[in-house]
Amino acid sequence: MDLQETCIESVAVYDGCLLHVRRDTVRLPDGGVSVREYITHPGAVAVLAMLDNGKLIMERQYRYGPRREFFEIPAGKIDHQEDPLLTGQRELLEETGYVAKEWIHLTTTYPCIGYGDEHIEYFLARGLTKQQRKLDDGEFLEVFELPLADAIEWVREGRINESKTIIGVFWLEKYLKNWQV
Repeated sequence: MDLQETCIESVAVYDGCLLHVRRDTVRLPDGGVSVREYITHPGAVAVLAMLDNGKLIMERQYRYGPRREFFEIPAGKIDHQEDPLLTGQRELLEETGYVAKEWIHLTTTYPCIGYGDEHIEYFLARGLTKQQRKLDDGEFLEVFELPLADAIEWVREGRINESKTIIGVFWLEKYLKNWQV
């Protein structure tokens, strides 16, 4: 069965600095017509930065949308035509002040498939050395270390309840236990 939907017409509803909203008229697999509204996003990279002592580099940051603080792994938006690895390296340095010798791509996820095209590339960064961090203008966050076992427990307790970080922590746990070569 062919499940593909074909765009007949696409209209820009909103063009912001980061997000763009589109309304497409599509032909459905059965020949019918429907409307799809969705957000386009350039994608992001999330970094599981692990120190030699086994602790993760974490961040505490206020997020305006939900109007509260979250515990997160370092992450950031992929700039136009930027290689995701370079995004991860840039974001890790900017937000935490660390650089890594080893980068391993863990997975790609699509967090909002019902209304957006965002994808998140997850990397494990090891062999960390501390340098000077370079926060973006208007960016405020606290950097701290957290053992992976504690991060997993924080997920169970609901202290870590932000989806990219939950996914990253569980992927890292699996990678270290079962998939490491």
